[in-house]
Amino acid sequence: MQPTFVLVHGAFANSFSFAPLQAELGLLGHRSVAVDLPGHGFAATYPRAYQAPQDPEGLATAPGAIKGVTLADNVAHLIGILERAKRNGPVILVSHSRGGMTATVAANQRPDLIDRIVYVSAWCPVDLDVSSYYAEPEMATVDAAGLASAMVGNPAELGVLRVNFRTADPGVLAAFKAAFLADGTDDEFLAFLNTFQPDETLDAGTPDDRARPDSWGQIPRTYVRLAEDTSIPPAMQDRMIREGDALTPDNPYDVRTLAGSHLKWLVDPAQAARVLGEVAALLPAGS
Repeated sequence: MQPTFVLVHGAFANSFSFAPLQAELGLLGHRSVAVDLPGHGFAATYPRAYQAPQDPEGLATAPGAIKGVTLADNVAHLIGILERAKRNGPVILVSHSRGGMTATVAANQRPDLIDRIVYVSAWCPVDLDVSSYYAEPEMATVDAAGLASAMVGNPAELGVLRVNFRTADPGVLAAFKAAFLADGTDDEFLAFLNTFQPDETLDAGTPDDRARPDSWGQIPRTYVRLAEDTSIPPAMQDRMIREGDALTPDNPYDVRTLAGSHLKWLVDPAQAARVLGEVAALLPAGS
């Protein structure tokens, strides 16, 4: 039976990010559904102050609908989608970047709904919680100042992480491009940047949200490395793989590598779609 790819986006992103990939998957004969986590996509908040001409003071104080949304809310939403997808056959859960946190907890809670889990340069915490990984040596090359320089307002007061992706500051834009799509054209970069939403949840998970060997660890899994990623560097991606393999050595990752940056596989998705097709072929016959 044909599997369904369930695609989970990363921070400040939404289901729109996956449109080119879904087109490629569809042309290869694969079924997919792209998820909007709570407060994302058409449920996102774009304050009037975010529009040109921007109002910096208003942007720093305007409320956002994503305030109060937790990782648990994301997981519950995703499980609901997985339940519906599973009625139609096997499910391959694919997550990118911060979406890996949601996918991991969903797999902890409902491994019965997932036939294979795929991480594409995504967080799968095993030894530490995600926030703690940022202080580890593998993340030393990440330019955190670039994103921080575009942050707006006080997250503790706003109740959200808010970033001004519509800034005209050339230095900030250059930092964004280096972090997300250094191997893309300027036009590709700006087009993708305009799909981002300004608000993201504050909840980055706890030690209780790490992968569990008796549930998550029993699901066949694939890790797709992005070889030129500067947001989650290959060294950290490799650490995620090593930790997962050490947790369940009898069920190691199937590891694939794609050339490109954090977002290039979404901008130019033909190779990624072929890799996912190869992953689908790993499902047992009759699944």
